[in-house]
Amino acid sequence: MSKEAEKIKEIEKQLAKARYNKATEKWFGLMKSRIAQLKRKQEERKAKKGKGEGFFVKKSGDATVIMMGFPSVGKSTLLNALTGAKSKTGAYEFTTLKVIPGVMHYNQAKIQILDVPGIISGAAAGKGRGKEVLAMGRNADLILITIDAQHPEHYKALLKEIYDSNIRINQKKPNIKITKKEKGGISISSITKQKLSKETFIEILKNYKIANADVVLRETVNIDQFIDVIENNRKYIPAIVVITKTDLIDTKTLEKLKKEFKEAAFISAETGKGIKELKEKIFETLNFARIYLKEINKKPDLEEPMVLKKPVTLKTVCEHIHRDFVKKFKYARVWGKSAKFPGQDFRKLDKELEDGDIVEIHLV
Repeated sequence: MSKEAEKIKEIEKQLAKARYNKATEKWFGLMKSRIAQLKRKQEERKAKKGKGEGFFVKKSGDATVIMMGFPSVGKSTLLNALTGAKSKTGAYEFTTLKVIPGVMHYNQAKIQILDVPGIISGAAAGKGRGKEVLAMGRNADLILITIDAQHPEHYKALLKEIYDSNIRINQKKPNIKITKKEKGGISISSITKQKLSKETFIEILKNYKIANADVVLRETVNIDQFIDVIENNRKYIPAIVVITKTDLIDTKTLEKLKKEFKEAAFISAETGKGIKELKEKIFETLNFARIYLKEINKKPDLEEPMVLKKPVTLKTVCEHIHRDFVKKFKYARVWGKSAKFPGQDFRKLDKELEDGDIVEIHLV
């Protein structure tokens, strides 16, 4: 165990024993910021030693979805059910030893789904191939957190591994602006009521050797969120919890799980139950807008839309067609939800479009 790992373990023990309240808030902030710094030093040390073999899959399609879970949760079977891929399956651990991609065609979108090796407890710290798998998750557009219906206790352990790899699921980056300056000390201003004291914010900043800065808090944040912004190496990615193998549990257990995991998708990849609903959930969570292009004096192409992540503007559409389209843009005619009437003219590139809109670009 490295010196950093020993110190992290020691501090985490102290935090577990301590009671969080106003009197200890500043100390908690200091300890948590020290853990974050020690973890970063660990990462830097490992990076210097070399990255190892790793995994690489070229991103394709309109979005990339990665399935994360412990071994034998049914990821391979799920990949086959979603995409028709031929991922090897078996009722034993570590069936998948490499990354297997598949493509899910749904609502005219092409969505890449990746089946990766199962991770184990301690993966974020380097056990097994988990660190490499978790690193792939940082580049995904959506994470499917796959949990065996027979082992719901794995959920919290898996969340910890994902969190420790600096991935923040179903969160947005906190709206905080930190501007360093040469002198003048630290000023803290907030447009919302904060639960943390100004002294706590200042203590955390000073632990990062930030003695002069203007901090503007535009939302209420906790200690972890504030540290995340300072560290500035977190990935904010949407996630769906998928409870697999529901055909192997009784009705009473299933109902109990549905109360515990209210937003989860419950599926049986073996029987196909819940697969259609999961496909729809994946599509909705990716927040796509399908834009149909129309040439002047011709019918629109309704077979292959341009599939883009919201928010989508006329500028986004122009950039995806060709970079010169932004420079040469004169106006666009739009049919669909974002237009007040069919074929409405819009002359500004920041015009926001809706899913299903038909767009005709006019250039100078």
